[in-house]
Amino acid sequence: MVRVRAFLSRGRLTGCMLVGRGPQVWLGGAAALFLAFLCMPSLLSVYPSLRLLPRALSMATRPPEASAPAPTGSDYAAGSVSVVFVTCPNDKVAKTIARAAVEKRLAACVNLVPQVTSIYEWKGKVEEDSEVLMMMKTQTALAAPLTEFIRSVHPYEVVEVIALPVEQGNLPYLRWVKDSTAYPG
Repeated sequence: MVRVRAFLSRGRLTGCMLVGRGPQVWLGGAAALFLAFLCMPSLLSVYPSLRLLPRALSMATRPPEASAPAPTGSDYAAGSVSVVFVTCPNDKVAKTIARAAVEKRLAACVNLVPQVTSIYEWKGKVEEDSEVLMMMKTQTALAAPLTEFIRSVHPYEVVEVIALPVEQGNLPYLRWVKDSTAYPG
């Protein structure tokens, strides 16, 4: 049985490798593209969601200037609101942190997504845990104080806190996020 490993760089096929019982064969450029097209029908029958891959890759690799601009007359500054992702060991910890962040006006809203499976390397060992994912909406300017608050109350030694700016969204909601949060003072 021969398997094909594809290699992508910036969303583009850069080559592929034939892997089987014999020697491994590296193909690049046109040969890799040709092989990918040959294998595509069999891959699509097993993984029909791959049909969406070209569109997803083109959206992910689109240069920022090609993104749709904010509506004319909008008072929203792109990136002034962020979504902050935090994982917690259980529902109780997540609810406690979420409620406190909203009460302190560090977050306008926190969504809790239960039973997220996390697989990660920790202290030389691959771990797998069920966690609760918090999605916190806040002003980008509050991401640092929110992170410090989370670190001060979270039980993990190294807390996952990742803030991503919101470029676009429902303008009334984005205004509400800004109105519902305040810099601690």
